[in-house]
Amino acid sequence: MDRDMLRSLIGKIIKIDRGGPESRIGKLLDVMDDHLVIITEDDGVVYYNTHHIKSVTENAKEQLAFHIEVPEDFEYKRADTFHGLLDSLKFQWVKINRGGPEKLEGVLSDVNNHFVSLINKEEIVRLSMYHIRNISYGLKLEKAEEEKSDDNQAKMSEEERQQLRNRIVNSEYARNKER
Repeated sequence: MDRDMLRSLIGKIIKIDRGGPESRIGKLLDVMDDHLVIITEDDGVVYYNTHHIKSVTENAKEQLAFHIEVPEDFEYKRADTFHGLLDSLKFQWVKINRGGPEKLEGVLSDVNNHFVSLINKEEIVRLSMYHIRNISYGLKLEKAEEEKSDDNQAKMSEEERQQLRNRIVNSEYARNKER
C-alpha cells in the first residue's frame, strides 16, 4: 500500500480488506513505513503490517459503523518499524492475526528478525515474522460502562510480568544448557 495515500486517510473511518477474518473497521490513527494503526470498537488498537493489506475502503458516505469517540490526547504504542513495535510489546498479552486458523494470543516473550515467541499456558509458539498480519494488545477504549471487559489476562500485574520473565529466562537457560 502506498504510504502517502494511507497518510491522507489519517483521522478517517476506514475498512481494512473487504472481508474475511482479518477485515476490520476503525479510525486510522497513524501510518508508518511498514505498518499502520487503527482503533476498532471490538479489538481496541490494532497494528497492521501494510505488506499484508489487500485493500482500504474509505468511509465516504458515513456507512461504516463506528461508535467510539477517540480523545485528542489518546496514547498508544508507537514505533518507526513493525519490528520495533513488536519489541515494545514484549512481556505483554497480545493477539496476533485477528481470525482464522493462525489466530494466536499469549504473552510475547521473544522477538528477532525471523520469528516471535508467544507463551500461552504451557505452550511456547514460534511464529514467522513474515506471517504476522496484525497485532493488538490490551489497550481499548470503552464503548459504555456496562460493556467493560474483565479480561484478567490483559491486566497482568507487574509482579506477574516479572514472574513470567523469570520463567522465560529460566527456560531459555535450561534449553541452552542442554545444547
